[in-house]
Amino acid sequence: MLGSLAYQRHPVPLALDGVLEVHEGLFRRLDREADRNERVALFMAHMDATFSLERPEEAGYSGDAGTARAKASYLRMLRGWFFDSDGLEGAVLKGWVESRFGLLPRHHGGAIRDFSGETYRRYLEQRSQGLYGTNALEAQFDLLYTYCQYELGRRRPGETHVTLYRGVNRLAEYEAMTDLRTGRGIVLLNSLTSFSGDRERADEFGDRILEVSVPLAKVFFYHRLLPGRFRGEDEYMVVGGLYEVSYT
Repeated sequence: MLGSLAYQRHPVPLALDGVLEVHEGLFRRLDREADRNERVALFMAHMDATFSLERPEEAGYSGDAGTARAKASYLRMLRGWFFDSDGLEGAVLKGWVESRFGLLPRHHGGAIRDFSGETYRRYLEQRSQGLYGTNALEAQFDLLYTYCQYELGRRRPGETHVTLYRGVNRLAEYEAMTDLRTGRGIVLLNSLTSFSGDRERADEFGDRILEVSVPLAKVFFYHRLLPGRFRGEDEYMVVGGLYEVSYT
C-alpha cells in the first residue's frame, strides 16, 4: 500500500511501532519548545545520550575492535548518502527502508531486477557490512524519521504533500510504467531517492526535470531539519514506490 499510487494521492500519517513511546520524554520537551533551533538542539542531545554517540565505550565499544563502530552514526550515514547514495551508507539506508516499509531497492550501483543476481548480492553485502558491530543504527534512523515527521507537522500544519524536483539526464534509467514523452506518467522510484525543493537547483543536475508531489509522510529527511550540518541546500530523502510525475 505504501508504494502505491493510491497512497501518493491519499496519504495517511505513518508511525513506526514503539518509537514515540520509547522516546516520550523527548517529544514532551519538543512540544514545549517554540524555537525550532532549540528543538534541533534537544533532538541531537537526545540522540547523543540515547545512543552514546559521543561516548561509544558506554555502548560497549572497545578500541581493540577498530574505529568503524565508534564512527557509525545517523549523521555519518547521512553524509555518506549525500556523497554517494550507491555506497555502503546508501545500502544501510535503503536496507532500513526495506526493513520498515517493505520496499525493495530498485537500484544500487546498478539496476536491481534479479533478486538472485550479482547487483542485489553486492547490496546485501554492503548493507550487512555497514550494520555490523554498530550501535543500533536502524533504531537511530527510526528516531530520525519520527523527528522529521514531527517537525514537518509543526512547520507545515494541515499540509499533506510537498512538490519536489529531480534533475534527469537519462530517462531510460528510470522504471517508467507509462510513456513519459507526453510530459506526464508513472514511475517506480528507488526505495530511497534524493530530490530538491528548489527547481533551479535540480536543473543543475540534469537536462530535464522530474516534478513530483510527495506525501510528507514519505519524507525520511531533509537538509533544513538539521541546519548547518550538511553541504547543499533543500535536499530531501524520499521513500520510493510508484509516483505520478511530470517531466519537462
